[in-house]
Amino acid sequence: MMRPSMQEAASAFSYKKFIHFALEETRKYTHLSPSPIQENFSHLMAMDGKTELQMLSYEAPKIRLVRSLCVEQSDGMQVLDLGIFPRPEFDLPIFCANFFTTASMNIIVLDLNPLHSVINQRDYKEKYYKRLIPLGLKYAELLPWGGKITSESLRFFSPIVVWTKFSPSESKHSALYCAFKEYLKVWLELMDQATEETRGPRIMCNLEAQHRYLTWRAEKDPGHQVLRRLIGETRAKETIRNFLFNGVDELGSKTFIDYFPEYECEDGTINRNRSVIGKSFESRPWDSRGEFIGENYE
Repeated sequence: MMRPSMQEAASAFSYKKFIHFALEETRKYTHLSPSPIQENFSHLMAMDGKTELQMLSYEAPKIRLVRSLCVEQSDGMQVLDLGIFPRPEFDLPIFCANFFTTASMNIIVLDLNPLHSVINQRDYKEKYYKRLIPLGLKYAELLPWGGKITSESLRFFSPIVVWTKFSPSESKHSALYCAFKEYLKVWLELMDQATEETRGPRIMCNLEAQHRYLTWRAEKDPGHQVLRRLIGETRAKETIRNFLFNGVDELGSKTFIDYFPEYECEDGTINRNRSVIGKSFESRPWDSRGEFIGENYE
């Protein structure tokens, strides 16, 4: 029997089932209510008049925002951006699924992004990641490290991050779907077990950590160029700041330069380069125990 071509494998695959699973599984753990932003962000038509950007957003007692963006083009290009952001009374990691697919390539990031540093705050790493290291190792083998990644981006990843690139194939897509389901179930279990923080300083610390994360993503996320190509600069910026990284203008007043002063140019503007430190990691910088083995990137 002939093997399907990469284009056939890509066209037979859809991220919509990922979203359906995520919502159905989340509803097993908590009650989802439509987010207030759903009214303004449900779908957008791309400039080509054919491609639709489909958006969903919800909230829950422990979840400030769960939102998804899904794009499917006739040429095989697909995008899934699904994030779950906890309320600041909880120091939970941020569930992150950023998938970009063409007829010839998949670029994948799947992680429980740490709210606080897993290098400098060992107690946070132990709390959320210690028992998950075997899960990370399992998928590090099935979905190998995707090559160079900047040290600036790495500080927002955990020891169990799946960062990979692969040509479309049924086996790889199957492995990715399994990873997505397992990572989501793990996050939901952590959420279910999480206890609400009542100390004001800790809540403010969580709030600022999430705002810092949103500020970085709203400025430096590599998926922005895809959005700009699809819907233009103005609508892309609105979608990025008010939907994908909702909260960047509400959760805090610090600017990108306040958090990341190394990116400030002499004229006060932001350096548009992805990296200013210049260091990148070509191979997985965590060992089998989840210990960071690269140079400190903080």
